[in-house]
Amino acid sequence: MRIALTIAGSDSGGGAGIQADLKTFQRFGVFGTSAITAITAQNTRGVSRWEAVAPDLVRAQIDSVVEDLAPAAFKTGMLANAAVASAVAEAIEANSLHNYVLDPVMVSTSGDALFEGDTIDVIRRDLIPRAFLVTPNLHEAEIICGEKIDDEEGMARAAETMVTEMGAQAVLLKGGHLESADRVVDILYDGSVRAFRARRIDTTNIHGTGCTLSAAITAQLAKGESLHAAVRRSIDYVHNAIASAPGLGSGHGPLNHLAEDA
Repeated sequence: MRIALTIAGSDSGGGAGIQADLKTFQRFGVFGTSAITAITAQNTRGVSRWEAVAPDLVRAQIDSVVEDLAPAAFKTGMLANAAVASAVAEAIEANSLHNYVLDPVMVSTSGDALFEGDTIDVIRRDLIPRAFLVTPNLHEAEIICGEKIDDEEGMARAAETMVTEMGAQAVLLKGGHLESADRVVDILYDGSVRAFRARRIDTTNIHGTGCTLSAAITAQLAKGESLHAAVRRSIDYVHNAIASAPGLGSGHGPLNHLAEDA
């Protein structure tokens, strides 16, 4: 069994973060390990409080996992602040970790901020250049690139910028927030542009969508899947996970992490 590592925040509601990542790893037959960067108090209605884990403890978690359970792929999610993000970058370098999926989590589904402003500089400078794949949503890409994104052409330009100017190997820019009729488009750029289109589902059960997508891709990369195949299968999986969501909670409900992927 291949091993995957998630470096992210804990979601007490179980729908996103570390909890969603581990459920997704298990769904794809990969053994999940974790390093927790922050503790959040949240449910489907929002985040009431969060605190970052001490940077040296985040680093100790990563080192401890890697020395005994070396991951074939890993991802990062919520990084909380610049000190934690820097500790993660140093751990990646020191442990020569590869197959890195960077999900630049900045705001929760309910609209609550999950990072301190200075974190973005570390993400741009120290993490994006190490990433095999970056998976921002529209708003995260706007923050990273410093420009408004209004359409598919803008999505493709932003994705290309993160590769050619910031050093990522590939970018999957998620278009769920783009104002479009009944279709959702995600743009993958790895030297060329590929668009993935799917039917938009009218639902509030979207909590943890980004975490789940990046975790699904990470799991498949750990198993040796190609980037394009991993992205396509993961997008299908998340679409089905939204469509078959259990309808829990009174806010933005969690996905069905046991969903099919075809």
